[in-house]
Amino acid sequence: MSTAERDGGEKTGVGKTGVEKIGSEKASIVAEEGVRDGTGRTVRLALAGAGAAVAALVVAMIATGAATPRIIPGLSDEGALTRWGLPLAKLVMDAAGVLTVGTLLAAAVFFPSDKGLLGKSAQAYVRAASWLALVWAAAAVATMVFSLSDVLGLPVADVLGGDELTSFASQVSQGISLTLVVLFAVAVALFSRGAITVGAAGGLLVLSLVTMLPPALTGHSASSPNHDLATTGVAVHLVVLALWVGGLAVLCAHALRGQPHLEVAATRFSSMALWCFIGVGLSGLFSVVARLTSLSELFTSAYGLLLLAKTAAFALLGVAGWWHRRRTLPQLASARSGASGKSGAGRSGAFARFAIGEVVIMFAAVGLAVALSRTAPPPAVLPADRAFELLGYPMPPEISPANLASLWWLDLFSGTLAVLLGGLYLAGVRRLARRGDSWPWGRTAAWFTGVLILVVATQSGVARYAKVLFSVHMVEHMTLSMLVPIFLVLGAPVTLALRALKPAARRGDRGPREWLTTILHSRFVRFVGHPAIATAIFVGSAYVLYFTPLFAAAMEEHLGHIAMTAHFLLSGCLFFWVIIGVDPAPHRLPHVARLIVLFVTMPFHAFFGIALMNMGTVLAADWYDQLGRTWGAPALADQRDGGAIAWGFGEIPTLIVLIALAMQWWRDDDRKARRADRRADAVAARTGGSGDAELDAYNEYLAKLNKRNRAE
Repeated sequence: MSTAERDGGEKTGVGKTGVEKIGSEKASIVAEEGVRDGTGRTVRLALAGAGAAVAALVVAMIATGAATPRIIPGLSDEGALTRWGLPLAKLVMDAAGVLTVGTLLAAAVFFPSDKGLLGKSAQAYVRAASWLALVWAAAAVATMVFSLSDVLGLPVADVLGGDELTSFASQVSQGISLTLVVLFAVAVALFSRGAITVGAAGGLLVLSLVTMLPPALTGHSASSPNHDLATTGVAVHLVVLALWVGGLAVLCAHALRGQPHLEVAATRFSSMALWCFIGVGLSGLFSVVARLTSLSELFTSAYGLLLLAKTAAFALLGVAGWWHRRRTLPQLASARSGASGKSGAGRSGAFARFAIGEVVIMFAAVGLAVALSRTAPPPAVLPADRAFELLGYPMPPEISPANLASLWWLDLFSGTLAVLLGGLYLAGVRRLARRGDSWPWGRTAAWFTGVLILVVATQSGVARYAKVLFSVHMVEHMTLSMLVPIFLVLGAPVTLALRALKPAARRGDRGPREWLTTILHSRFVRFVGHPAIATAIFVGSAYVLYFTPLFAAAMEEHLGHIAMTAHFLLSGCLFFWVIIGVDPAPHRLPHVARLIVLFVTMPFHAFFGIALMNMGTVLAADWYDQLGRTWGAPALADQRDGGAIAWGFGEIPTLIVLIALAMQWWRDDDRKARRADRRADAVAARTGGSGDAELDAYNEYLAKLNKRNRAE
C-alpha cells in the first residue's frame, strides 16, 4: 500500500481492517435477512400444507355426507361442534405426529453427525420435535374428548363433567389407544429436550413411529372382514407414510431456510422415499383388498371414492419423486461442485419450490385419510359365524396332511418379513459378487433354507390351523423358535451386511454400516447377548407366555399373533447366535462351553412339554370355546398332544446344532493348526531350526545322547 493510500485511509477512517469490518457486518445483515426470509417462507409452507389438508377434509366430509348426517328425532345428537371438532382434532394429531417423525428422522438420518453427536441443524430439529410432540399430545386429548362425545351422542359440555371420560380412557379400546398416544407423545417431548446423540434421536424416532399405530389399529381395520390383513396393512401404511411425508416436509423447510447439507439430506431422503413409495402402494393395496369385497365398490361407495382420491394423490407424488431423482438431485450436486452456472442458493430455491407442491399434495392426502377414517366402509355380507369373526376366515375342515399342504393363507407380516429377509440377503451377495468378493455358498443355502421354512410355517395350512388347534400352534412355535433361527444364524447376515455396506462418505458420520456397528456394540446387545441372559430369555419366555394370562390375551388379537411370531424368532436367533453364531458377538464362548449350554438348556423344553401334558385345564379356554370346533380331539386332549410335541420336538434341532457345532470346532482347530504351521515356518526361516520349540529341544536331547554314546 502506498503512502497516499495509507494517509487516505487514515483520514477517512476506513483502512483495510475497516473494510473487513464493514464486509463482515454486511454479510451478517444479509445472513439475518436470509434467515428471516427463510422463516417467513417456512411459515407460508406450513400454512399452505394446513390449508390443503383442511380443504381436502372439508370437501371430503361434505361430499360423503359426514358433515350433514341424518338426525333422527328423539335420539340424542352430539352436535355440530363434535362433528367438525373430531376430524379437525384428529387432523392436527396426525399432522403433529407426522412432523414429529419427520424432524427426528432428519436429525438421526438426514444430516451428517460427528462421532455420534448431533450437528447444529440436527439439534435444532430435535428441539422442534419436542414442541411438536406436545402439540401431538394436546391434540390427542382433544380427540379423546370429541370421540367420547361422538360415541355417547352427547354434546362436549355434557361429557366433561362426569366420570365417563376416565372410563373411556381406561376401559374402551379406542380411548386406551388415545391414552397411549398422550403418554408416549409426552415422553418424546420430555426426552427430546436433552437428546444430543444420534442414538438418542434414533430411539425417539422409533418411539414416535410406535405412537402412530394405536389409534389406527382400533379403527375400521379391526372390524374389517379380513382383519389380520387390514391390521397389518394399515400399520405398514402408517409407518412408511409418516416417514415419507414427515421427511419431505422437514427437508422442504430446510431448503426454504437456506440451511447447509441440503444436497446430502436430499440424496438420503430420495433413497428412502423410493422404498416408502413402494411400501405405501403395496400396503394401501392390501388394505383395499381387506375392506372391499368387490371392485365396483370403488366407484359406487363414498369410501371407495375417497380411496380413489388418495390413489390419485399417491400417483402424483410418485411422478414428483421420479422428477426429483431425475432432475433436482443432479442439479443440487452440480451446484455443490460448482459445475453449473446457477448458484447453490438458486438450486436450493428450485428444489424448495418443487418440493412445496409435493408437501401440499401430501397433506391433502392426510386430510383425505382423516375423512376416510370418518367414513364407514361398504357393509360386507359376512356369514353368521363366530369363528369367522375371530379368525377372519371360515373354520377350516378337519385337519389332514392334504389340508395342511393346500390351505395356504396370506399373513402379511410374516410374508413381508420373509420377502425382506430374502431380498436384502440376495442384494448383499450380489454386491459382493459385483465387487469380485466371494461369499460361502453354504451360508447362502442355510439362510434361504431358514426363509423357506419360515414361509411354510406362517403361510401354509399350518398357520391356518395354528389358531384352531393348540397342537398345531405348538408345531409352529417350535419351528419358529428352534428350527428357523438355526439356519438364519448359520447364514451370517451381520457379517454379510458389514462386508456389503459401504462406510459413510464423511468421516465420523453414520450410515447404515455405522448404525449396525453401533447397535452391535451397544450396552443392550451386550446385555441380551450374554449367554446366561440369552438362555434365560429362550427358556423362561415359554413358561411366562403359556402359564400366565398372556397366551389367552395374545390369541384374542392379531397384534398378539404378530408379537408371538416376532418373539419366537428373535429369542431363538439370540440363543443360537450364542451357540453356533458365525457373526461377531459380544461374548464368545469356547466350544466346550457351548456344548454345556446346549445340553443344559434342552431339558427345560422337555420339562415344559411334560408340564403341558399334565395340566388339567385348557389354556385360553375362552378362545377355543368361541371357535366352536366340532371335529378333532377335545381341547384338553389336543393340548396334551401339544405338550408331547414340545417334549419331543427338540431332538431334531439339537442334532442339527451338534453337527454344525462339530464342524465349526473342527474348522477352528484346523485354522489354528495352519496358523501354528505358518508361524513355525517363519521362525524356522529366521533361525534355521524347525520352528517348533519342543521339537528342537527333543532333537537337541537326542543329539547329546548320540554324542555321549560315541564318546563311551
